[in-house]
Amino acid sequence: MAFHEVRFPDNISRGARGGPERRTQIVELASGDEERNASWANSRRRYNAAYGVRRADDLASVVAFFEARNGRLYGFCWKDWGDYKSCLPSATPAATDQEIGTGDGTTTAFQLVKAYTSGAQTWARAITNPVSGTVAVAIGGTVQSSGWSVDTTTGLVTFTTAPASGTAITAGFEFDVPVRFDTDRLDVTHDIERLGSITSIPLIEVRR
Repeated sequence: MAFHEVRFPDNISRGARGGPERRTQIVELASGDEERNASWANSRRRYNAAYGVRRADDLASVVAFFEARNGRLYGFCWKDWGDYKSCLPSATPAATDQEIGTGDGTTTAFQLVKAYTSGAQTWARAITNPVSGTVAVAIGGTVQSSGWSVDTTTGLVTFTTAPASGTAITAGFEFDVPVRFDTDRLDVTHDIERLGSITSIPLIEVRR
């Protein structure tokens, strides 16, 4: 998939709107009961970056970014300011935040994930774009300062030596969302002061 490892301007994404979307099919029966089926196993995020455009310079940055991505052709990284850490928004990521696997003495590669838990239910989200320099890893609760590496384009943590069988592998990190523009056209309004405005800059998460 065509992807540019570059992040959308933070000062604009900070004011954007958006969040997770799911696809559920609902059939209402004659009795009034419902049958529900999840079409997607995983959620997909949508955003509107237009709410973060406050100045003419912001708009110019968006237009330049859009042109450099060739509209919808190339994906890119996006910082979701409401959900970009392995921990709570008010906390600092730690190596024990998220369990990403259990050692078996053979496996050396583990996918970064973030678990979303409510009650007895948990959904695990694969993290494919961890932010460089923010990832910390622990084995059995002990922080590992060396002996591992992380691929920031896939979210795979690879150890030089396979962790011992039964040991918990955990990680803490910041991450971006891989997205693309969901339009090939930017409709810019040029007002009297020539500051410019735009009503919609739709973005949609892509699978990597």
